[in-house]
Amino acid sequence: MSGCSFRFAQKEDVSLVLDFIKELAEYENMLDEVVATEELLCDWIFDKKIVEVIFALEDDKEVGFALFFHNFSTFLGRGGIYLEDLYVKEEYRGKGYGKGLIKKLAQIAVERNCGRVEWWCLDWNQPSINFYLSIGAEPMDDWTVYRISGDTLKELGK
Repeated sequence: MSGCSFRFAQKEDVSLVLDFIKELAEYENMLDEVVATEELLCDWIFDKKIVEVIFALEDDKEVGFALFFHNFSTFLGRGGIYLEDLYVKEEYRGKGYGKGLIKKLAQIAVERNCGRVEWWCLDWNQPSINFYLSIGAEPMDDWTVYRISGDTLKELGK
């Protein structure tokens, strides 16, 4: 991981962010579910500032990214960081960039006095599960994720 650095995405990076999202979706066999556009990403990341993106760079080339936002724990009484996406290009995996991105998020969480960093992982993604366990992450086996989206969301929101 020599020459590794990190930087926050800027507005002119929006197409690169979308490219990383699509690569991740392809890896997860979910590319057909990507409806994000540069315009939507620009609005939520740079205009509304709801989401943040960090790139991992090798010699000034973006090789991975983390997309995250703040959540809140009522039990802890403080905010946390929710990692929505973590992705390292295939040819750069195993070189420490994923761990570097997680460490960078942990540093941000500590700087911002957050109580935790959390994320979801697909059950079949054993390489990622192994990686997360190796850095000390704990699976939350007692919790089930629920989602309302699409037509159900629209109907319920009437």
